[in-house]
Amino acid sequence: MKFEVWAPRAERVELIVQDKQNKQDKTDAAGAAAPAGAGEAAGAGGAVGAGEAAGAGEAVGAAGGQGRAHALVADPERPGWWTGEAAGRDGTRYGFALDGGPVLPDPRSARQPDGPDGLSAVVEHERFAWREPWAGRSLRDAVLYELHVGTYTPEGTLDAAAGRLDHLADLGVTHVELMPLCPFPGRHGWGYEGVSLWAVHEPYGGPEALKRFVDAAHALGLGVVLDVVHNHLGPSGNHLPAFGPYFTDTHHTPWGSAVNLDAPGSDEVRAYLIGSALAWLRDYRLDGLRLDAVHALCDTRALHFLEELAAAVDALADELGRPLGLIAESDLNDPRLVTPRASGGFGLHAQWNDDFHHALHAALTGESQGYYADFARDPFAALEKTLTRGYFHDGTYSSFRGRAHGRPLDRARTPAYRLLGYAQTHDQVGNRALGDRLSASLSPGLLACAAALTLTGPFTPMLFMGEEWAASTPWQFFTDHTDPDLAQAVRRGRRREFAAHGWAEEEIPDPQDPATRERSCLDWAEREKGHHARVLAWYRELIALRRARADLTDPDLAAVRVAYDAEARWLAVRRGDLRVVVNLSGRAAEVPLGARRARVLAAWEPVEVPGGDGLLRLPAESCAVLAAE
Repeated sequence: MKFEVWAPRAERVELIVQDKQNKQDKTDAAGAAAPAGAGEAAGAGGAVGAGEAAGAGEAVGAAGGQGRAHALVADPERPGWWTGEAAGRDGTRYGFALDGGPVLPDPRSARQPDGPDGLSAVVEHERFAWREPWAGRSLRDAVLYELHVGTYTPEGTLDAAAGRLDHLADLGVTHVELMPLCPFPGRHGWGYEGVSLWAVHEPYGGPEALKRFVDAAHALGLGVVLDVVHNHLGPSGNHLPAFGPYFTDTHHTPWGSAVNLDAPGSDEVRAYLIGSALAWLRDYRLDGLRLDAVHALCDTRALHFLEELAAAVDALADELGRPLGLIAESDLNDPRLVTPRASGGFGLHAQWNDDFHHALHAALTGESQGYYADFARDPFAALEKTLTRGYFHDGTYSSFRGRAHGRPLDRARTPAYRLLGYAQTHDQVGNRALGDRLSASLSPGLLACAAALTLTGPFTPMLFMGEEWAASTPWQFFTDHTDPDLAQAVRRGRRREFAAHGWAEEEIPDPQDPATRERSCLDWAEREKGHHARVLAWYRELIALRRARADLTDPDLAAVRVAYDAEARWLAVRRGDLRVVVNLSGRAAEVPLGARRARVLAAWEPVEVPGGDGLLRLPAESCAVLAAE
């Protein structure tokens, strides 16, 4: 089997192959299909090849156990690369020692059975027997569902989550968006401190479990999108700096030195990240990737990393014959992200739209702190602008930033589905002091209004897990750092952050306390009870309506019309022949529909069709969808 690693600063590189696999690896390998072919690199899931490197000897590695050392040779055609061959197969443990130093895991490791600091394990992806043929599912007309594996079920594994996929199929969503799965120290965490960008967190079930999850999702017609983090790595278990210039002090980010996208050595770093992205899409049959905080990707090169990544993903989609999508999380309000490359953009397929969330949140809750301030001044006007123009800040002054922010979206060439709209996300819930959802403070009627504007709006809707039944469980910030000093620093930092906003330190949940994660797990028993069941039925009805009525997936933002009365707290959205009306007031409202004949398609509370005066009489904290006739 061929092994290879990029280590441009090393003068000597040894491959350390552990003499014996653990019992579980042998069991896994015995139950898999026979490999097909040979010769790929081990870190990319290579197959078994013939021959061992000469000069093998015994070595003990810091990454675990005793192993046989094989001297690698510098590749004359690829500067900085070291290659060699050794006996190995699926499950074989290995690592690299640089210049006589400790044994380190492979930067391109597809599996870390013992965590980020342990030896890597060979994964032969072709051994997995896929059950479901899959032609792919486009993000066009999608409804996404953001899911955290560790709290979606009490078990917190991919297999347990797969057992609940039928709920999502019945709900009517089209894609599951998994929060990050890369390995991190400990068992539980949000996933944004991953360090092995080609591997699956072992406590979630490892690579095989992700394949089983994707296969099960595809069997139900659900696409799968994975959240990946390219802008930083976690503070513990990151061994990349030992291998090469993966980071640079040319730029600095909130996490420290930036990932090296434009300094010397950045060609290989970009190839590393793009290779990781393509491996997720190819080896695990994923349908797309969500790119975390792309505004923190510092790149001054003429060909931006995101454009290069998008071109590579589009090429892979052509090769595989199925659609693949890239969804950016961006704080830039820059339409160039989703503008086609032929028109001068980066060619990403969609992006999160926090402006819609902020406007909706301010209208629902009245909150005005921090970045909500500009939206809260006139939340109904903010909603009108985002629903018709995409961005609220499109070159306007942002008091939160102290400067002008964003640029206008060209509605003539940017379809509305390229923006994701949502009422809640992991960020907007989990970054609150207590991780409280909207359901903790809003009535079921107001939650229904939020759902109506999200699921019938012009943007691609996205839900956060549990939202669909008004889950009573919070979703709090939790960690499981194995380094005591880091654990204490995170605990103190979290409490200090919210103390500055008036919270008593003892009120802030301890991220390291296992109870914090346990509180954040969904309570599946409540979804069929009381108001939870009613909210769930409303979400199902709205999603079915979106699928049935073409007006609700019309991509033309310029065709959307919004009317509102901020004092009476009602807002009406026109989507073709449909009218979506919400009343956020505690009193009934009379809403002029502009149509004398209409039919009620869906309503949170019973409503009568408008009379001869064209007025819709809408009960307090309720909503309705009508079709003009």
